[in-house]
Amino acid sequence: MLRFIFLFSIIRCSVTSIPSLVFVDAATGKVVCRNGLLVVRDDPKGLEFPWGPKPFAEVVAGPLLRNNRQTTDISSLEGHYVGVYFSAHWCPPCRSLTRVLLESYRTVKESGQHFEMVFVSADRSEESFQQYFSEMPWLAVPYSDEARRSRLNRLFGIQGIPTLILLDAEGHMITRQGRVEVLNDPECRLFPWHPRPVLELSESNAVQLHEGPCLVLFVDAEEEGELEPAKELIQPIAEKIMAKYKAKEEETPLLFFVAGEDDMSDSLRDYTNLPEAAPLLTILDMSARAKYVKDVEEITPAVVETFVQDFLAEKLKPEPI
Repeated sequence: MLRFIFLFSIIRCSVTSIPSLVFVDAATGKVVCRNGLLVVRDDPKGLEFPWGPKPFAEVVAGPLLRNNRQTTDISSLEGHYVGVYFSAHWCPPCRSLTRVLLESYRTVKESGQHFEMVFVSADRSEESFQQYFSEMPWLAVPYSDEARRSRLNRLFGIQGIPTLILLDAEGHMITRQGRVEVLNDPECRLFPWHPRPVLELSESNAVQLHEGPCLVLFVDAEEEGELEPAKELIQPIAEKIMAKYKAKEEETPLLFFVAGEDDMSDSLRDYTNLPEAAPLLTILDMSARAKYVKDVEEITPAVVETFVQDFLAEKLKPEPI
């Protein structure tokens, strides 16, 4: 008997577009594959069932190109941090990010770090791929190898571009948010960009609000330094959640932010129809268009802990966004 669930939309799986097909192991509730539509297209007979994740080295195996048309193999990635870059020339945000990445790549390499990148193209023709790749000093999966490009999309559950995945030297994921990290850290001081438990909400990282449920603590602060007490309040809880799910080799089900008084926070409050109170503790799930609000006079670690655990246990009643 197959213990598998086929879902077209599910809050916990962070579906951001439809149609989407997610494969979940019914025995554990663990997501097996996010890009089920690609699986059905590439393996219509189910020969690779149950479509569980494979090691990066196995999926990327094969020749890799340099922009001088020479080839190398995956041995050139051994012992390196690896950035897997999903991008396309026809995509304006991709081209903008590529310009930033060129500088970041050089900065990291010049610092002596063992770092390499692999471009996985979503271009619409070989000609466009060649034109775009000619600007890049790193490696690429050959455009003609559509099957391997598709398998890499499936492996990382790519639902939009540009996306930059960072891997450690063993091929384990460090972060899916390479794009945000590069833009926030142009001098690459935080490379290889391990996830931080709590982020200060900004224009550059606001895109992560659409990646899944996010706890956002709004406080009465206008300057960045004034947000530190709020970060310190929720950081132990965020660290505990991250450690718990990392131990299970699962993605954390909740991201953590603090937000002060600025245009970004005002826009978010307006969009989600939140009260003007501060402090204000919320969990926002943009993909499900749902919010959870804890409006109390004092936000304590115990209040945050209970709020988070009740959310994860599905005890909270959502309000529509």
